[in-house]
Amino acid sequence: MWKPNTPGSPATPNTPEPVRPTPTTPTSSPVSGFETPTTRSATPQAAAATGEQATIGKSLMIKGEVTGSESLYIDGRIEGTINLPGNRVTVGRNGQVAANISAREIVVLGKVRGNCQASDRIDIRSEGSLTGDVIAARISIEDGAFFKGGIDIRKPGAGEAGAAKATATEPVAVESAS
Repeated sequence: MWKPNTPGSPATPNTPEPVRPTPTTPTSSPVSGFETPTTRSATPQAAAATGEQATIGKSLMIKGEVTGSESLYIDGRIEGTINLPGNRVTVGRNGQVAANISAREIVVLGKVRGNCQASDRIDIRSEGSLTGDVIAARISIEDGAFFKGGIDIRKPGAGEAGAAKATATEPVAVESAS
């Protein structure tokens, strides 16, 4: 039977406690397997087929032409043109773009002033604002989003003849009915 040391009893020899490794939390996401010490859940993008995505931070401003072969997340300001065919362009909540955008997919969470052309789809989220003409195969405008401009729906591979067109002459503010 074990008895604690009491005053007056003989001392038991001190055996050092073995060093136990401290448990560490894994840095890889169980879903994606990528090393992500901090995950930005506000980033609704999965990068293009290449798996690469560039980010323009809040404090950055670019004037000119942006081209490349990877997806782009914009949280800063861009003035000029954005040409990323086959990739996704996402304008984040803090993003302000005064440019014509050409990409496979365009997601608007911030403010865009310019014409947008997407080979696949354009998605204007509830907090997004787009002023300009849109050409895409598909378009989605959430409740609460702001859109002013023309919409030209084109089937993939179809030219001017197969286009259906709708034009909004006044600003369209979409609000929730709930």
